[in-house]
Amino acid sequence: MNFQIHTDHSKCGDCPIRHRAVCAHCDQDELEALEEIKYYRSFEAGQTIIWSGDQMSFVGSMVSGIASLTQTMEDGRTQMVGLLLPSDFVGRPGRDFAPYDVVATTDIVMCCFRKKPFEDLMARTPHIAQRLLQMTLDELDAAREWMLVLGRKTAREKIASLLSIIARRDASLTKGGMSGPMVFDLPLTREAMADYLGLTLETVSRQISALKRDGVILLEGKRHVTIPDMGRLMEEAGDDTDGGFLV
Repeated sequence: MNFQIHTDHSKCGDCPIRHRAVCAHCDQDELEALEEIKYYRSFEAGQTIIWSGDQMSFVGSMVSGIASLTQTMEDGRTQMVGLLLPSDFVGRPGRDFAPYDVVATTDIVMCCFRKKPFEDLMARTPHIAQRLLQMTLDELDAAREWMLVLGRKTAREKIASLLSIIARRDASLTKGGMSGPMVFDLPLTREAMADYLGLTLETVSRQISALKRDGVILLEGKRHVTIPDMGRLMEEAGDDTDGGFLV
C-alpha cells in the first residue's frame, strides 16, 4: 500500500479536530498517553486505505480530507455507503476485519493508533470509551437519516442535503458558526456525488445549476461554494434549521 508515515509529534491540544475527535473529552494525562502511541499517515486521492476483509492493524481519526466507505457485491457492482469527514473515526476497536473498503476521495491526513495499544488504552480511559460510544451512536443516527435522503427525497433535496452536511461539518471544525454566508470548497467531484446519492452525473449537474440559478448557492468554478443563507439551503433539503443531519 502506498502511503506516507509522518513522525510529526505536534501536541493533541493544538489539533484542528481536537474538539470533535475521539479525544474530545480527554484530560491532559489522557492526551499525553495518546500522544505516546499516535502517528500520522497521508494518502493521495484515489488510494485505498483499507480493503474490505483486511485485518485491521490500526484505528484513527480523519484530520483533513474525505474518504468513502464502499461495499462491493459478488458480481462486482459497488456502492458508496458512507463518507468519512474530518474528525470521523476509522476502524472499530474489538473488530478484527474491515467490513468496507475505505478509499481516499481527496488527499487526506489521518491521526492513527496501533489497534492493540489503543484498545488497551480505551479499556483504562473512560473518556475515550465514552466519546467513541457517542460518536458511534451519532453515526447510527446519521445513517438512519441518510436512508430518508436516498429513499424519499427528490434529486434537488438530495443535493441540498449533502451540501448542508458538508457545510455544517466545515463550520463545526472552523468554529465559525452558522451565522452569515458559509464558504467552503466542495471536496467531492460530481461523479462521486452521483455515486453516493444514487443519481446520474447529468442529474447532479442539472440540480447544482438549478440551485445556483435560484440563488440558493453561489459557485465559483466547480468546487468553491458560498451559501448565502443556510436556512434556505436546509429548507431546500426538506429540513428545518434546527433539525436535519447530525454532523
